[in-house]
Amino acid sequence: MKNVKVVGMLSLIAGIIMIVAGGITYGAVSQQLAAENIVVPDDAAFLGGDKVDGPFSAYAQADIINHHALEASEGKTYAELGALSGAAKAAGDQELADKYQGQRDTVMTASFLRASLFTSVLAFGVAALVIGLGVMFGLIGWAFMGIRPAARVDVRDDAIAV
Repeated sequence: MKNVKVVGMLSLIAGIIMIVAGGITYGAVSQQLAAENIVVPDDAAFLGGDKVDGPFSAYAQADIINHHALEASEGKTYAELGALSGAAKAAGDQELADKYQGQRDTVMTASFLRASLFTSVLAFGVAALVIGLGVMFGLIGWAFMGIRPAARVDVRDDAIAV
């Protein structure tokens, strides 16, 4: 019975630590994003005009960055623009090669920005997961702490003593 109480106490303590750590992480990521003073553009699919300081606004911002990058590159990807730039250069058309390279640089920057925003979305998700697991660990620990020993049952001559 003592082992159950120890496991219960350790689970309860782990749960509390996880809830606090997850909350601190969530808050820190939110503060860092807010400090960048990013606002989701009005032409975004959702949350236009919202300050980027949470997982949904960060996702909305990453989505609209991709939309704008594809517009700027006429729908071409980083790899496609590299191939087009190389082909134009090989054909002797430096002006066209420079155009494609400029578009490629824009797409690359957009990709880096999106990756950073998706990293924050992932951090929010992991923090929420840790908080959720902390709640579960705490509840399991609390339940273990409440377990009492079963009553002793003696069986003698068809009589049960409790």
